[in-house]
Amino acid sequence: MQKPLSNNNKAVIFDLDGTLLYTLENLYESTNYALVQFNYPTRTIEEVRTFVGNGVSKLIERAIPEGLDNPNFEECLQIFKEHYSKTMYEKTRPYDGVVKMLTVLNQNGIICAVVSNKFDSAVKELCTYYFGDLIQAAAGECGDVRKKPCPDGVLKIIKQLDCKGNCLYVGDSEVDIQTAKNAGLFCISVCWGYKDKDFLLHNGAEKIVQTVEELTKTILTCNICN
Repeated sequence: MQKPLSNNNKAVIFDLDGTLLYTLENLYESTNYALVQFNYPTRTIEEVRTFVGNGVSKLIERAIPEGLDNPNFEECLQIFKEHYSKTMYEKTRPYDGVVKMLTVLNQNGIICAVVSNKFDSAVKELCTYYFGDLIQAAAGECGDVRKKPCPDGVLKIIKQLDCKGNCLYVGDSEVDIQTAKNAGLFCISVCWGYKDKDFLLHNGAEKIVQTVEELTKTILTCNICN
């Protein structure tokens, strides 16, 4: 996912789940698969929707009885990761218009990257599988990078792409809003993901877009990227 870079690149860093990819059903099924192995109550898809956004460790912490105090937490998390790694393509798909948007941005000289709280190997595999060379860099949860809303992953990508001062952030949650703030970036929030418009406004959204087409236009006309 690398291409030659020059100084003063223009870039957009995207969240993945709920922003570029619809992943909820696969997350829901892997969560319940892990819970069932210990005979724990399963969760509804709407419950899982509220659990996502802070990485898979937090997802399982919220889903499992007693959270981190549960003695089976680590094993349950590992079962989730193994199941998700095997099934993550089954019901996941790009949101309508996303591939076209990434193509247009690339054609206009704007580098596209992803920073996610999903574990790093899954982030890279999903980006390669669904977007190929349209995503030039991707980073997920790993040992040396703190999860969002810490800005570590975003700052790492900015340094990698050499786009400081010419970069936007796009996401669908309050975690993304705070991540952008912590990294000193302007944030565009999308409301087709896992959080609705009222929730985003309540959590400090600077700019909200309703459609992928509106997002494309907003990026292309933004002072940072035009």
